[in-house]
Amino acid sequence: MALFRSIATVGGFTILSRITGLAREMMIAAFLGAGAVADAFFVAFRFPNLFRSLFAEGAFNAAFVPLFAGKHEAEGEASAKRFAEDCFAVLALALSFFVAVMMIIMPWAMYVLAPGFDQVPGKMELATELSRITFPYLLFISLVSLQSGVLNSLGHFAAPAATPVLLNLTSMAGLWLLVPYTPTAGHAMAWGTFAAGVVQFLWLVHSVRRAGFPLKLRWPRLSPEVKTLLKRIVPGAVGAGVYQVNLLINTVIASLVANGAVSYLNYADRVNQLPLGVVGIAIGTVLLPLLSRQIRAGDLTAARESQNRCMEFALLLTLPSAAALVAIAEPVIRVLFERGAFGPEDTIATAAALQAFALGLPAYVLVKVLAPAFFAREDTKTPVKVAGLAMVVNVVLNLILMGPLAHVGMALSTAIAAWVNVAVLAWLLRRQDFFRLDSRLKGRIPRILLATLVMGGVLAVAWHVLAPNLEGQAQLIPAVALLIGLGIAVYALAVILTGAARLSEVKAMLRRRAKS
Repeated sequence: MALFRSIATVGGFTILSRITGLAREMMIAAFLGAGAVADAFFVAFRFPNLFRSLFAEGAFNAAFVPLFAGKHEAEGEASAKRFAEDCFAVLALALSFFVAVMMIIMPWAMYVLAPGFDQVPGKMELATELSRITFPYLLFISLVSLQSGVLNSLGHFAAPAATPVLLNLTSMAGLWLLVPYTPTAGHAMAWGTFAAGVVQFLWLVHSVRRAGFPLKLRWPRLSPEVKTLLKRIVPGAVGAGVYQVNLLINTVIASLVANGAVSYLNYADRVNQLPLGVVGIAIGTVLLPLLSRQIRAGDLTAARESQNRCMEFALLLTLPSAAALVAIAEPVIRVLFERGAFGPEDTIATAAALQAFALGLPAYVLVKVLAPAFFAREDTKTPVKVAGLAMVVNVVLNLILMGPLAHVGMALSTAIAAWVNVAVLAWLLRRQDFFRLDSRLKGRIPRILLATLVMGGVLAVAWHVLAPNLEGQAQLIPAVALLIGLGIAVYALAVILTGAARLSEVKAMLRRRAKS
C-alpha cells in the first residue's frame, strides 16, 4: 500500500505540473504571442533543456539512484552521504565550467540551433541574449536532479515531484512582475526561468535538510564511485539523446520554415502533452516493475497478459483523446491561447499543428507499453536503436513535408515516426515471442475504434453547428466545456453499447494495480 501511495503522490503532482504548465503556456501566449519574440524564447529555453535531458534527469537518476541506494543499504548513511556530496561537488564544478563556455560561444551556437532566425532582422541577436539569461538554469536544475535522487532513495517523493510545479509558478510570476521593466516580454520570461531554477534548487536544499540528510559542498574529487557513476551515465545519455536530437533537428528545421513556426509547434505540443503525460506516466510506472517481477519468475504468460491489458487500457484512453483533439482543436486553442498578443491567425496555425500531433498520441503511449518488455529483460539497446530509426524517419519526412505543409508537416512527421517506433518494437517482440495480441484485445480494438469514431463524428458536427453562433470568449468557454462533456458522455455510451470495455473489468484492473 505504501508503494501505491507513493505512485499516487507522484501522479498527483504530475497532473498538477501539467495543469500549471498549461497555464504557463497560456500566459506566454498572451504576453509573447507566436512571433519572433516567442520563437526566440522557446529556443532559448530549449537550449538548457536539451543538455538537462541528456545528462541531468533520466540518465543521471538511472545511474545515481542505484549506486546511492546500494551504499546506503550496505555501508550506512555516512558513506552514502559522502558519495552524494562528492557527486554534488563534481557536478557543480563541471556544469559551472560548461555553462560559462556555452554563454561565451552562444552567438555561434545559436547559428547551429536556429539558423533560420538570421532571416528576420534582430531575431538571432534576441535569441542569443535570451539564451544567455536562461542557460544557467541548467546548473540549478541538474543539482535539483541530484537532490531529487537522494530524496527518492530515502522514500521522500513529494518534494521532488513538486519541483516542476515551482518552475511553472515562478516563471509565471516573473513574467507578470518583470514585463514593465524589461525590453520585451521574452526577457521577462527568460529571467523568470532563471529565477525558477534558483527557487527549485533552494526548495530541495531545504527538503534534504528536513529529511535529515543535508549535503555539504566539498572540494571536488573523482572517487572510484564517482567514476563509476560517470561511466554509467553515458548509455543513458545516449538513449535520451536520440529523442533530444530529434527535438533539436525539429527546432532547426522549424526555424527555417516560417516566422512563428517554433511557437506554433510548441503550443500545440503542450496541449498534446496533457493526456500523454498523465496516461503515459501511469502506464510506465506500473508496467515496468510488474513485467520485471513476472519475467524473473519465468511467468511469460502473465507478462503477455499484463502487456495486453496495458495496451487495451492505453487505447481505450488515448484513441478518444486523439479524436477529440482532431475534432475540436480550433476551439480548444482559442480558449487556451487566443488573447493578448496571440491572434486568430495564430490559433488556426497552432490548431492545425495540434491535429497533426494528435494523430500520433496513441503511438506515443504505446511505446511506453512495449519498451518495458525490453527493459525488464535488461535490454536497453534495442529500444534506443529503434528510436534512432524513428528519428531518421522523422527527419526525412520533415524535409519532404516542410515545403507543402510548413510547420504542420513537421508535426505530422513526428506522429508518423511515433507509429513507426511502435510497429518496429511490436514486430521485434513478436519475433522473440515476448508479445502477441490475445483474442480479447483483438476483439476489443475494433470496438474501441468504432466508439472513438462515433464520438469524433458527434464532436465535429456539434462544433460545426455551434461555431457560427459564438462571439467572444464569454460564449466560447462554456461551448468548449459543453463539447468536452458531450464527448465524454457519447464515448462512454458508445463503449458500453459496443462492448469495448466493461465496468467490472476496470474495477478488477484497479484492484490488481492497488495490490501490486
